[in-house]
Amino acid sequence: MATGPPLPPHSGPHNNPHNDPHTSPQSGPPPSVAPSITPATVPGGAAHWWHRRWVRYSALTTLLALSGLVILALVRKQTGTEGFLVGLGLAVLPVPLLVAAFRWLDRVEPGPWRNLLFSFAWGACAAALIAIVANSFATRWIATATADPSSADTLGATVIAPIVEESAKAAAVLLVFLFRRREFTGILDGVVIAGVTATGFAFTENILYLGTAFGTDQLSGETGLFSVTAATFFVRVIMSPFAHPLFSVLTGIGFGIAALSADRHKVRRVLLPIVGLLLAMGMHAMWNGSSAFGEYGFFAVYAAFMVPTFGLLTWLVIWTRQRELGTIRSELPAYAMAGWLTAPEPFALGSMKARRLAREYATHHGGRAAGRTVAEYEAYATSLAFLRHRGHQGRADADFVLRERELLHELWTRREPARPALLYAAHATAPAPRAPQWPGYGSPYTNPHPAQTPYPAYNPYRS
Repeated sequence: MATGPPLPPHSGPHNNPHNDPHTSPQSGPPPSVAPSITPATVPGGAAHWWHRRWVRYSALTTLLALSGLVILALVRKQTGTEGFLVGLGLAVLPVPLLVAAFRWLDRVEPGPWRNLLFSFAWGACAAALIAIVANSFATRWIATATADPSSADTLGATVIAPIVEESAKAAAVLLVFLFRRREFTGILDGVVIAGVTATGFAFTENILYLGTAFGTDQLSGETGLFSVTAATFFVRVIMSPFAHPLFSVLTGIGFGIAALSADRHKVRRVLLPIVGLLLAMGMHAMWNGSSAFGEYGFFAVYAAFMVPTFGLLTWLVIWTRQRELGTIRSELPAYAMAGWLTAPEPFALGSMKARRLAREYATHHGGRAAGRTVAEYEAYATSLAFLRHRGHQGRADADFVLRERELLHELWTRREPARPALLYAAHATAPAPRAPQWPGYGSPYTNPHPAQTPYPAYNPYRS
């Protein structure tokens, strides 16, 4: 198979910009890349059965399904069938909005849907079951030991519940961090996984609270705006649908910063998630204990801590999102100069508006399949930019070169529908006179067929 353009140099573990060999580019695709070694393909012995992917998937699916059935039975037993259905109908209302918000944050390098489905299912089933069982057991034990049920309830809400619930939700972030490491590369990944997990947890908890409130109204005969159900709905769904996601996002940020740390910083990679988890527990405890601050304690905590923290974290994740787009614009020109990308692509891929226009252009001219291909091209190019950025910062993994070639191969096989679409998007979002001029290309806006442009016959980075 013919080779593609030369790889641009990087600061990863295997290349150096000052000794990068000159390679004459060809017009064909890059050579096929050997897959990463997994336990099933390690030479010298067969992998253990628990290393097989289908075994892990089956075990995880079974665990979540059993947890879901048990939590369903427990909630229905406590609320009754009618209360369960009312609680379910009301609790589901904020879920699409919250998931859509976290998915929007993840648009720069969208993670696979399976990670989000796992996170939501873990929060709604496994974490909720752990919380109900552990909180009930701890509260009963404290009440028995102290002979004071009132103080046991207060201690359970302000101390036990934050520790148990935040730990149970953090387990989902930890699992993705450990077993989907390639898809967990920064702060936004931690925020999204933690937020969706907490959304699932809050969904189940709201069913329980709203269903119980409805049962109380049925016994007292209260209806309308002054009912317990209406008050519970207002506090939990209208005023604070972001409460649980806000707590857990602190844990996610800790894992995200740890993901940005080099492997040699082992202490930092362990301590940062723990610090994030402790902060989540502290904010959760303050929220649960707000009733102890007097009649207006809840509103005081809400206004003085929850709203400002929500605003600060919202600014942080949006700023991080914009910084990631800047990373794309700064890292991808090296691949454009080496011939793997066309000149306008780094700019177009670093603009969310241009990326959207490229997908719409491809869908309009080539159908949904072409639109999906362009979306995949954008995702692979983003991963490539982040990979190179990690190399520049000395955080490249041992498989840097292998992963780089895998991503370049994926881009090369999708270049036909993607390049015209991105060229159109670059035209639409930036005036032609401001276009970057890459060596060997001239103006990127004067060639309507960039895929036919010959690659430069030299490596511009060779010293």
